[in-house]
Amino acid sequence: MNTNYRLTLPALFLAFGLLLPMAFHVTGLAGKIFLPMHIPVLMGGLILGWQQGLFLGIFTPLLSSLLTGMPPLYPMAPIMTVELALYGAAAGYLYRNKRCSLLLSLISALIAGRIGIALMLALFAESIGIHLTPWAYIAASAAQGAVGIFIQIIGLPPLVHKLEFYLENKKTILNNKEEI
Repeated sequence: MNTNYRLTLPALFLAFGLLLPMAFHVTGLAGKIFLPMHIPVLMGGLILGWQQGLFLGIFTPLLSSLLTGMPPLYPMAPIMTVELALYGAAAGYLYRNKRCSLLLSLISALIAGRIGIALMLALFAESIGIHLTPWAYIAASAAQGAVGIFIQIIGLPPLVHKLEFYLENKKTILNNKEEI
């Protein structure tokens, strides 16, 4: 992937991570059910690698919180920051560095993010006003976000494969369009 793509794709995924949740909220679809912010962070990690996935996971929820109020700056933004940072970093590391399958990388990243939530809650639950055990919180949030998790597991692999194909074959695609 050339330098232009390495610079612009993280910005594109970050913008997507800010706009997609807004689109869901405007249409009345609950973010807690569909988890729209997770999609661009996971895709960014899978496509770009662990460093950009980590970057996206840290900055997407924080910027979204500051710019739109979603997630609330306290207590959800710090929790989501840890969760999404682990999603992006784990997905990118496993898929790009360790060459695990896309599905295994994705599912492992989802588990890593949930473990990150558990650790955050074990350390800070009382101070942030959450009165559930970390595992009860994770079970409740996973049940509430089951539709979003299903969308991620079923929908992301074909999207990632299509984007990878495009990025790897962009010159061929552009040359074919010029011939037409």
